[in-house]
Amino acid sequence: MARRLPGRGPLGHNSQLCRDWLPQRCIAGPYTAFLAAFRQGLKESGFVEAQNVAIEYRWAEGQHVRLSSLATELVRRQVAVIVCSGGNFSAPGAKAVTTNIQIVFAMGGDPVEFGLVASLNRPGGNITGVSQLTSTLLAKQLELVHQLVPTGTVGMLINPDVADSETQLKNVREGARALGLQIVVGQVRTEGEFDAAFKVLVQQHADVVLISGGALFTSLISQLAASAIPLSTARALCAS
Repeated sequence: MARRLPGRGPLGHNSQLCRDWLPQRCIAGPYTAFLAAFRQGLKESGFVEAQNVAIEYRWAEGQHVRLSSLATELVRRQVAVIVCSGGNFSAPGAKAVTTNIQIVFAMGGDPVEFGLVASLNRPGGNITGVSQLTSTLLAKQLELVHQLVPTGTVGMLINPDVADSETQLKNVREGARALGLQIVVGQVRTEGEFDAAFKVLVQQHADVVLISGGALFTSLISQLAASAIPLSTARALCAS
């Protein structure tokens, strides 16, 4: 499930496009596939990197406080568009420093709740993008989990540093209560905290694990796939 917001027309050729990304590392890492898809999408629209479009990359290395300064740097470079990925942090950072340069975001949270756009149908201003509306997805996941384990215990991995993590957790707890499911939570802020958080879920006898949205869990996908507990991820549901 994703919602694409309306936006302005395409770039002119020979434009300078800047990609503002928030990965967990200073290299593409888990975003390699997304970068490839991004370049392919540009190519299908007539833009080929290093031929008729220049792409400047900025990596926050997981440090959210750097995003505004990185966006300011891009504004000084007078790029045509700032593309923001990496969750719910980079787009607000870009919006705070420019009202003239077009901003395109990809995020999991509700852009209206984050104050990025006026509405989904009419975003307004210089910003548009795509939202997976992760909170809605998690509610749907709970319904699927309930079919598999009607009276079981549901574990949830969440990164409390993600902007809408409290909203996600609140929605899941309310949904679980209505369905008669128990919720146990494992908090993961960095890759190094994954093992300890997962042990908590195992010790609490979780039958299935929900994974909240965010770049961190994308980078941990191989570890998650090797776990002994069945997983349910927003990304998997989006891809299906």
